[in-house]
Amino acid sequence: MNPSNLATAILIVVLLAVGGFAWSLQMQPTLEIDASALDTLPMKIDVYEGEAIPLESTVESVLRADFNLQRSYYGAGSLVWLYIGYYGTARGGRPEHTPRGCYTGAGWGIESARTLRVDPQGELQVNEYLVEYHGERRLVHFWYRSARRTGMIRGWDQNIDRFVGRLTTGRADGALIRISTPLYGNDEVSARGRLLGFASVLDPLIGERWPTESEAD
Repeated sequence: MNPSNLATAILIVVLLAVGGFAWSLQMQPTLEIDASALDTLPMKIDVYEGEAIPLESTVESVLRADFNLQRSYYGAGSLVWLYIGYYGTARGGRPEHTPRGCYTGAGWGIESARTLRVDPQGELQVNEYLVEYHGERRLVHFWYRSARRTGMIRGWDQNIDRFVGRLTTGRADGALIRISTPLYGNDEVSARGRLLGFASVLDPLIGERWPTESEAD
């Protein structure tokens, strides 16, 4: 077989394999979501006491998440805002609107962006934004997680995780976790330490309360 014919044959095999895999995913049963466990996240996390913040219906319709949780946490003279958006397998496991798009769309400017590892010995990484709006400055940390992994900070991380999930468990659900805090006196170092400490306690609590998906009756 000459090289061109061999390449064509390989391409046909690959296309058939991809098509077969896509068809098998389509044939999998519909999954029903129970995300109520996320509502049991403690109102006290570390030194912070939480308070629920209802999400506006217009915002919910834009986010299109299967479950939203929004709270403010006060403690030690400071404030941390928390948002969790959970997306089931049917939703593709990831939000349609990223934090970058949400902040810039609401008029916030992103002054800087970086990635950080919360614990040098652990897997939790976060994206960090320093954002500003009419003189108000906030530090934002966000990451993505699933039942299998946490600390995903890029799209391809999530794509690989969802692919593995569909192959092994039939699930490809995931969540966006975002925490933010004001910069008091423009003290970026203290704000960063506050968010890193909060994230290190929060993330395991989310993992322990991960939503379930089961086949619909």
